Amino acid sequence: MPVADTSQLISGVAERYASSLFDLALEAGSVESVGSDLDTFQRMIDDSADLKRLIVSPVFSADDQFKAISAIVAKAGITGLVGNFLKVVARNRRLFAVPGIVKSYREIAARHRGEVAAEVTSAHALTAAQQTELKAALKGVTGKDVAVNVTVDPSILGGLIVKVGSRQIDTSLRTKLSSLKLALKEVG
Repeated sequence: MPVADTSQLISGVAERYASSLFDLALEAGSVESVGSDLDTFQRMIDDSADLKRLIVSPVFSADDQFKAISAIVAKAGITGLVGNFLKVVARNRRLFAVPGIVKSYREIAARHRGEVAAEVTSAHALTAAQQTELKAALKGVTGKDVAVNVTVDPSILGGLIVKVGSRQIDTSLRTKLSSLKLALKEVG
C-alpha cells in the first residue's frame, strides 16, 4: 500500500474515533478532562520507546495490546472515558491511530470552543510568557483564539514550526541551513 494511502487510512480512522470520543465527552460534560487525559497519554507515548513500539508494531496481538494498555492506563491513573476508550481502541487493533486521534480530538475541541488549533514544534520548551505571546500573534493572523499544542524537537536546532490548519510557517534553523546549503550549491 502506498504511503499516502496508509496516512489517509490512519487519518480517517483517527478522525472517526476522535469524533465519537468527543461526542461522548460532550454528552458527559467532560470535554476538557478527556483532552487532558489524552494529552497525558500522548506525553507517555512521546517519552517511552517501548510504549511507542507497542502502539505501532503489528507483532503484538489484540489481547497483548489490550492487557498492556489496561495496565498502563491503570498505573497512570487514566480512568473513565479515556481509560475505557483506549482499551476499546486496543481491542480493535487501532492503537497505531492514537497519536492521530489525540490530534483530531484537540482540533474538534478547539473548533467547539470557537478556537483554531495550532501545532507548534520548538527546539526547546516554551515559557508561559512565550506561549502567551505566540497565541496573541496567531490570534492576530487568524482572527480567532488559538489553542496551541507544543512539541519539543531539538533536531530543528532553533526557531519554530507552526501549523494552523493546512498553513505551515517554518522558521526553524534546520530549514534555514538547508536552504542556505542549497543556495551555496547553486552558486558553486
